Amino acid sequence: MSEENIRGQISAKEDEITRIEEEASKKEASAESEVEAEYDPKITAAEAKLKVEEGLRDEAIEKAAEWNAKEKEKKAAAKEANKTLNTLRSDKEKALNGKLKEIQGEKKVKVKAIHGEIKVLQKQITAIEKARAKEAAAQ
Repeated sequence: MSEENIRGQISAKEDEITRIEEEASKKEASAESEVEAEYDPKITAAEAKLKVEEGLRDEAIEKAAEWNAKEKEKKAAAKEANKTLNTLRSDKEKALNGKLKEIQGEKKVKVKAIHGEIKVLQKQITAIEKARAKEAAAQ
């Protein structure tokens, strides 16, 4: 294998690393969009419900004499809405972090393998250069 051929292989491997990194960036953006598309409407709805329930709760507190039973009901509904909102936010964060971690893991494995291949090719170049030096010294 000639030195130029090996250098060409190294260049191709470096190009592959660039492609993998670009692909990982696209996957990260896609994962973020996917998670947002799934959770943002739910979060918006939960926030809206929370505002409604909190408003109704406050009204019930003002009219406590008339609305004592309703006050307890709306406190529970607002608490549940808040719990749902917090759960959705937490689930969104966990889902995104899981996807990003998976993408990074895939990238790391692929890049590590290619770096190993590059090292082997560089050792071959060194061996070729040493052989040339010995040959030149022998002449």
